[in-house]
Amino acid sequence: MLDRVTGMQVFVRVAALGSFSAAGRALGLSQTGVTKHVAALEARLGTRLLHRTTRRLTLTEAGRTYLEACERILAEIAEAEAAVGAEAVEAHGTLRLNVPLSFGVREIAPALSDFSTAHPALTIELGLNDRRVDLIEEGWDLAVRIGALADSGLIARRLAACRLVTCGAPRYFERHGTPHRPEELKHHNCLGYTLSDASGWRFGEQAYPVSGNLRAPNGAALTAAAVAGLGLIYQPTFLVAQALRAGTLVALDLGAPCPVLPIHALMPPGRRPAKTRAFVDFLAQRFAGEPAWERGLPVAVRG
Repeated sequence: MLDRVTGMQVFVRVAALGSFSAAGRALGLSQTGVTKHVAALEARLGTRLLHRTTRRLTLTEAGRTYLEACERILAEIAEAEAAVGAEAVEAHGTLRLNVPLSFGVREIAPALSDFSTAHPALTIELGLNDRRVDLIEEGWDLAVRIGALADSGLIARRLAACRLVTCGAPRYFERHGTPHRPEELKHHNCLGYTLSDASGWRFGEQAYPVSGNLRAPNGAALTAAAVAGLGLIYQPTFLVAQALRAGTLVALDLGAPCPVLPIHALMPPGRRPAKTRAFVDFLAQRFAGEPAWERGLPVAVRG
C-alpha cells in the first residue's frame, strides 16, 4: 500500500500546480508515480478527487473538501515534528482574528505593521465585530474579548485590563450640572451601550439604573455623541483616553470604585498552531505593564 501521508502531499501539490507532470517535477517523482498516488487515494476514499481532461485538472466537490483536510493535517504533522525536534515553526498561512470593533480599530490595526514585519509569511483576516462570535462554528482562529468571560470551554489568556469610566463633555456639565454620586445618574442623560447596559451602570457591587435619549451597540459612536455634549457615557479607557487627554471629555469621580475589565485572547480548545501562538505572544508583550490607554490620563473630577 502506498504511503498515505505521501499521497496527501502529492495530491496537494497536484491541486496547487494543476498538473501531474508539474507536481512530479516539484516532488522529484515520475508522472506515473504521481498518478499512482492519486489513484490510490481515490480508491481508498471511494470517490473521484479530480476531473481530468486533456487540457486541465479541476477538483471535484469531494476533492475540495479533501484538499482542505489534507492541508490542515500536513500542517499539523509539520508542527508536531518541529515541536519534537525543539524547533520553532514559521508562522504562515492565514490567521482569522475577530476583535471588538472599536478596540480593533484603535489598538489592534495599528499593531499589525510590526507583527507583519516579524511574520511576513502570515496573512491576517481581521474581523471587527462587537457580537460574540462562535469561534468554532464560524472558523475563527482567535478572538479578543473585553469583560467577564462565559464558561465556554475556550482557551483564554489574559492580555491586559481597562477601566470603565463615567465621563461627559464640559459643555454638558455647564448646562446640566455634575453628578456627585452614582445614584444621581438617574437625573442625567446617560447614553446607553445596548450590548451590556441592561442592568444599569455598575459601581462596586451595585448597579445603578440609568436612562437617556441615545442607545447604540458601539462605544465609539457613544463617545462621539458625548464629546458633542449630548450626555454622559460609561465606557472603557481605551475608547475615551484620547478625548480625556484633549479635554473634550472629563472623567467623573463619583466616590465609588470603577469596574476593571479584563482583556483576554480566546482560542478554540486543542491544538494551537504557530500562527495563533505568535499573535497571542505579540499582543501579550505589546500590552504588558501599563497599557498605552491608561498612561497620562487626567485625574477624575469629584462632582
